[in-house]
Amino acid sequence: MRVLGVDPGLTRCGIGVVDVARDRTATLVDVTVVGTKADEPLDARLLTIARAIDDWLDKHSPDVVAVERVFSQMNVSTVMGVAQASGIVIAAAARRGIPVALHTPSEVKAAVTGSGRAGKEAVTRMVTKILRLETSPRPADAADALALALAHAWRGSAPGSPSAAGRTTAVGAETLTPAQRLWQEAEAKARRGR
Repeated sequence: MRVLGVDPGLTRCGIGVVDVARDRTATLVDVTVVGTKADEPLDARLLTIARAIDDWLDKHSPDVVAVERVFSQMNVSTVMGVAQASGIVIAAAARRGIPVALHTPSEVKAAVTGSGRAGKEAVTRMVTKILRLETSPRPADAADALALALAHAWRGSAPGSPSAAGRTTAVGAETLTPAQRLWQEAEAKARRGR
């Protein structure tokens, strides 16, 4: 599965692409951060993001796009910028018939670190380790985009997850990373609580 993850924002919009195999091994394809200046007109900033997303969707042909869900406890101007950038990304994917999934920051943190309250440094460290990178993706927006892609791939393909129902897997628990095991356990607890 090829997943394009987007950490939306007007000033910095992280975009990352990963390939995830059936055994949940993830490989970095590409990552970048698209930046715009706060003193630019809003339409120009959104156009810069739109062009970058269009280029990346065409260049990498992802199976799905994972976008950070707008978090309502941010300040209003931040929420507006994130929502506007998210809308650009969602529309670009929809034009190509690519499914879009939205994930909260805590879902993403839990998927890659095992804790929904992990800080940015912990997320960056785990993304670096999971993708077997020699250097950490910087700035944090790049790591966050990759974490979104990983979280989506693992959540959608984890043994026992709703999307994996009815599918058999040769992957045993011993081949999962600690973060993957924690994610799988959290999913199981959530299903039992329903």
